[in-house]
Amino acid sequence: MSDHQVIIIGGGPAGLTAGLYTSRAQLKTILLEAMIPSGQAYMAEKVENYPGFPDGISGNELIERFVQQATKFGLEIQRFTPVDKVEDTGEQKVITAGEKQFSSSSLIIATGAQWNKLGVAGEEKLIGKGISYCATCDGAFFKDQDVAVVGGGDTALVDALYLSRVAQKVYVVHRRDQLRAQKILQDKAQNEPKIEFVWNTVVKEIKGKDQVKTLVLKNVKDAQQKDLAVSGVFIAVGQKPNTDFLRDVVELDNKGYIITDNDCTTSVPGIFAAGDVRQKGLRQIATAVGDGALAAAAVEKYIEEKT
Repeated sequence: MSDHQVIIIGGGPAGLTAGLYTSRAQLKTILLEAMIPSGQAYMAEKVENYPGFPDGISGNELIERFVQQATKFGLEIQRFTPVDKVEDTGEQKVITAGEKQFSSSSLIIATGAQWNKLGVAGEEKLIGKGISYCATCDGAFFKDQDVAVVGGGDTALVDALYLSRVAQKVYVVHRRDQLRAQKILQDKAQNEPKIEFVWNTVVKEIKGKDQVKTLVLKNVKDAQQKDLAVSGVFIAVGQKPNTDFLRDVVELDNKGYIITDNDCTTSVPGIFAAGDVRQKGLRQIATAVGDGALAAAAVEKYIEEKT
């Protein structure tokens, strides 16, 4: 079993920032990542809302810079190490990843969340080529263009209202004839002339060679299909935090997000959470970075108080 002072699970912006800070504090730190350091940010074709890059930067280049900086200060990264189980023995946190085990006195969970996908033809191929799961991240790329939002909850309408300030036309495609969103959001969206609702309709296919061109829509009541020409589609059908392996370990909310205090401390002493995996109001690269720094500072204080 490998012993470290700090173990970080997750190699997105939150985890890498936490690793940078703990490594600079000369705490022996290892970061476990299921694939390669990435997170949702890695998939972004261009990031324009992260400070310091006025011309924007690709998501993978930004993450690679995070990796270079963190490893420069001694962060050890173990790639292709998906975590199966976390146990709290009191003094130690024991992490099982396949046949490997790691232990430390403190743990930072930064496993993020994944956007729910539609699971339709063309979706995987066109992610980052007109398909987005974050309107505030990518909406600016669709200035004066026609776009669609798929969903009927708060996120879908917030996205639609945001896009109406940028795009020429915003179609909201919803499988029912009533919305689930808050009434105030419904009123705003229905009174916005740029927004048009497409009721009782699901997306069957997303077409385009190198860029989204057309949505194939199906009416769930009469089964009629039609094509809708758009340059972009924003899928807002929910998110799922990557916390299945943490049930019965730390306190989660009813959606599965980790509940923390303002210092990223969880319900278990010595276990901290940072980034999209924790219950919070805004999930962006900038807030993930802030969480990583907060969690690292809390870990350093925790270790100091124990010694």
